[in-house]
Amino acid sequence: MSDELARITVRILDKDYQVACPDEERNALLESAALLTRKMQEIRESGKVVGLDRVAVMAALNLSHEILQHQSAADQAQHALVERLRALNDRLAGANGTPLAH
Repeated sequence: MSDELARITVRILDKDYQVACPDEERNALLESAALLTRKMQEIRESGKVVGLDRVAVMAALNLSHEILQHQSAADQAQHALVERLRALNDRLAGANGTPLAH
């Protein structure tokens, strides 16, 4: 992994931005810029938000909300998995007659 940063040009809503990022993260940066552009276009085309700065803030809020929803779902799934593993561990311990540590 290289510590060297490359200068990448990303286009967001018809405007170019120069961004420094590690070369191995280039594709992720370009995908992020494309996602942000799509979200901003959706908001701009809805006609409910005027001004590029407001469109950008609304897109950021929408994306942040989606991230938090996914994190919450992942946390719930992880909790359910841990509980299921605990239950299976307890069943195995009961079958062997020896208690297993949690």
